[in-house]
Formats: sequence, C-alpha cells, structure tokens
Amino acid sequence: MNRLMRAAIAFGGAILYLGLSVLASGGFKAFIAHPPLIAVASVFIGLSLIAVFAGGNLSPGVREDRSNRWVLAFVSVIGLAAAFVPAWSDRLGFWTIDGDAVRWLGVALIAIGGALRIVPIFVLGSRFSGLVAIQPGHTLMTSGLYGQIRHPSYLGLLTASLGWGLAFRSILGVVLALLLIPPILARIESEERLLHSQFGSEYERYRAKTFRLIPGIY
Repeated sequence: MNRLMRAAIAFGGAILYLGLSVLASGGFKAFIAHPPLIAVASVFIGLSLIAVFAGGNLSPGVREDRSNRWVLAFVSVIGLAAAFVPAWSDRLGFWTIDGDAVRWLGVALIAIGGALRIVPIFVLGSRFSGLVAIQPGHTLMTSGLYGQIRHPSYLGLLTASLGWGLAFRSILGVVLALLLIPPILARIESEERLLHSQFGSEYERYRAKTFRLIPGIY
C-alpha cells in the first residue's frame, strides 16, 4: 500500500468518524463547546497523520485465513455506531456519566490506545496486514512490546474504543467498546492458529513466555 493510499484511508476515515460525531453532537459549535472533545479531535487527527507514515497493508500474502474476514465487517459496523451513538447520547444526556474528569480520562485512553495501535504497524512494517495472513518473508517479532504481549495492536484498539465512549461520557459507548471483545478474541485465535502452523515450536516457545493481550493477566 503506497503512502497516498494510506493517506486517503487514514484521513478519509478520520473525517467520516469525526463528522458523524459532530453531527450527533448537534453541530460543530456544540462539539467544540467541550475542551476535551477538541482534544479528542486533535489526538484523532494527529494519529491519522502518523498512520500515513506507518507500514502495513491489506494483502492476503502467501497464505490467509479467509474464514476470519467476518471480523472486519463486524468491527466496521460497531465502529460506525461508535462514531455516532456516544455523541448522540452525550447530547441528549441519555445514559451518561457526569463530569469532565471522565471526558479527560477518555482523551488519555484514546491517546494511549492509539499509540499501542500504531506502534506495532511501524515495528512490523509489511508483516502487518489488515487480514489474517502470512506475508512474504514473514518472521516472528519477539522483542519490544512483543516481548511482553503478543497482540499489542488489539489492546490498543480496545483501549482507544473505551476511551472514545468515555470522552462522550456515554455508557452506550462503553457497551459498544465491550462488544468488540468477542470478535477481537476470535481474530486473535485465528492469528495464533495460523502463526503456529507457520512457525511451529518457535511460536510455542514464544507463546509460553508472553501474555496474549494484557501483561500479567491474560
């Protein structure tokens, strides 16, 4: 995937996501009335800019587990709902948690989760794919973040999604973030089966000394 295409995807996605949130908030003026939401937009745009310079691709590589593609569709639907519903519930005061401290916690989680999501793309480069696939010349990464947890990017996605719901004080937003857990776990299972079939005992040794998603817990 060339840089122009990555830019189109990153900024197109950011505009769509933020646009739906602004619409659900009651317009641009209502959205920027809350300083934490200005910070959310700034972090989101900043992460999108950084993503342009990351690696990654959407290639099926030399071998892909196509049975897991449903996860992409499921996560996309939840993602679109999360762009609109939390801001909508925030505007109506429906199932909300009071206090700007909650919003700022959400901003912090979005930033942390976004970093956890993007750093692995830089680290893995062409080995990072939006599909569950073995890429040409694929090797295991077992150092850095990957020396502790096997799927830091998914931890980042879940963390940022939770932060998004909290930034809008939305219990519904938190529920939408929790709905991402089953498909993410299904995708992790698929990835680990594929990596085990490719690397065998090397992957078993790596798996034995690392955590799947949360250091010290899981």
